[in-house]
Amino acid sequence: MEIILLNISGEDKPGVTSTLTDVLSRYNVNILDIGQAVIHKELGLGILFEVPEKSESSPILKDLLFKGYEAGMNIKFTPIPKNQYNTWVKQQGKPRYILTLMSKKLTAKQLSKATDIIAEQGLNIDIISRLSGRIPIESKNSHKQSVVEFSVRGKPGDIEKMKTSFIKIAGETGMDIAFQEDNIFRKNRRLICFDMDSTLIQTEVIDELAKKAGVYDKVSSITEKAMRGEIDFNQSFIERVKLLKGLDESVMRDIADNLPLTQGSERLFKTLKKYGYRTAILSGGFNYFGNYLKNKLGIDYVFANELEIENGKLTGNHSGDIIDGNKKAELLKLLAFKEDIHLEQVIAVGDGSNDLPMLQKAGLGIAFHAKPKVKASASHSISTIGLDAILYLLGFRDREINQ
Repeated sequence: MEIILLNISGEDKPGVTSTLTDVLSRYNVNILDIGQAVIHKELGLGILFEVPEKSESSPILKDLLFKGYEAGMNIKFTPIPKNQYNTWVKQQGKPRYILTLMSKKLTAKQLSKATDIIAEQGLNIDIISRLSGRIPIESKNSHKQSVVEFSVRGKPGDIEKMKTSFIKIAGETGMDIAFQEDNIFRKNRRLICFDMDSTLIQTEVIDELAKKAGVYDKVSSITEKAMRGEIDFNQSFIERVKLLKGLDESVMRDIADNLPLTQGSERLFKTLKKYGYRTAILSGGFNYFGNYLKNKLGIDYVFANELEIENGKLTGNHSGDIIDGNKKAELLKLLAFKEDIHLEQVIAVGDGSNDLPMLQKAGLGIAFHAKPKVKASASHSISTIGLDAILYLLGFRDREINQ
């Protein structure tokens, strides 16, 4: 039995694969593996095949060379020893991971540093795919991004060291890096839970309310301390809401109408809705604004805090339980139960320390443009591109995403 690796390269054109596999079919060979890629009209095709018992390879190779010449393709043959093939087959049981690199513009330096870490950990790269669309050199579209996905095989030598290294080079080179286990759940996520303030929208609503009430400096100072985890969230929430006493309800309508959506959010939600994902807001902010976003973006669930209003004015109090970090994690678990899905099928996205419990509870926790403490504690982070980057972590390509 002979095993031969056939490598074909040249200008991509219709019929190349058909022509060469037609030759192989006439000799009844078995295809053991096949892979193809096209980069800037240049085809790279590999076929690993087994010559049948009692057959010779020379007539097959001769016909392949002739057909390749006619098609203007370069052809290379490599005999593969049986023991080498068997060793390769045994490796297919190794763990697999997906490494995703995301940046406004991907550079050789970014690729080099990321792949160096992969090599240091003893991992093999099997497949490299571009998820983002092709970007014109003169493009002025600020929303364009470059995203590449690596399928890697093996068991990391030191996974914590590897993650630390990824965080370091991500900061140094201005890209986002995600490293996920390539398991059954990776492309089977069904529910995505979002923080609202500074995640879905580019502001902290309570700060906007404070500006209208003339107490911005006091409220902002308390907000920052809470987001950094320096003071108890519930205590800070009560203190801030008290400062809003007397504010007219109409101010809330005005702020809602002018909420600045985070880049990529509309693209993200249109795509998620199209493919049947369920979405939720789990926020330490306010229901009034969460419901506004629910209607605007087509979100399924909203859980946030309720401001008490009497005679058209804020009383400085709230109604019901405070949605803090632990409550967010409880609600995430409850929604997974309601949707009849595994926690591994849930994604959580947030930026503050009060989001950490739900980020850690979900199968995929993403720190989005987050505070340093949150980024260091979360399993994944996005800091350089928009909220629609989540789609790339799910394995979407630009051609599958609502533009």
